[in-house]
Amino acid sequence: MGPDHAHYQEAFELSREISELLDCTTWSGVGPGLMDAVTKGALQAGNPVGGFKIGRESGEWTSSKFHPYLPSESYFTCRFFSARKHGLVDAGVRSCSSDRTAFVTLPGGIGTFDEVFEILALIQLRRIGSELPVPFLLMNYDSFYSKLLEFFDDCENWGTLAKGEVDSLWKVCDNNAEALAYLASFYNLSPHDRVKNEVGLGSTH
Repeated sequence: MGPDHAHYQEAFELSREISELLDCTTWSGVGPGLMDAVTKGALQAGNPVGGFKIGRESGEWTSSKFHPYLPSESYFTCRFFSARKHGLVDAGVRSCSSDRTAFVTLPGGIGTFDEVFEILALIQLRRIGSELPVPFLLMNYDSFYSKLLEFFDDCENWGTLAKGEVDSLWKVCDNNAEALAYLASFYNLSPHDRVKNEVGLGSTH
């Protein structure tokens, strides 16, 4: 998905607005497509950006240890997806009550699904959020994940998932406004707090 795709533009804006709302570092896979939208959106917000890069992403013919525009000290290059997942999980775990983090899933492919199920399992097993909960948002742009959600409903009917088991682990959002409202409520941030953060970012970065 390139810059002209609606999901790219939505991901760019969501990344920028979450960075401003939570006043946090944005971590991602710093790859192409929607990962690039996330990187550029967070950079526009003026907050730090970091990432865990795979040497060769899906659809790329050659491998590279270098990102086209991020400084090398801001990201790690990983050979395996397991290392990327561990890094992203560590980055998202809250170490103190003042930390404001979130896991956000955008439309994606196999690598994204791998990360989704990893985080779901870790939250369910309380490896994430055992002391300080971390919100997990699934961005269902244009019903991208609706078939997956229907599959989970089927699993409940088959008895392989308990009723509401997956629903309790994340928040499904149809648009950016819903996601931002949920995060503001989760961290008890008022609209005034958000404006204050935006002014601070504009004056210090």
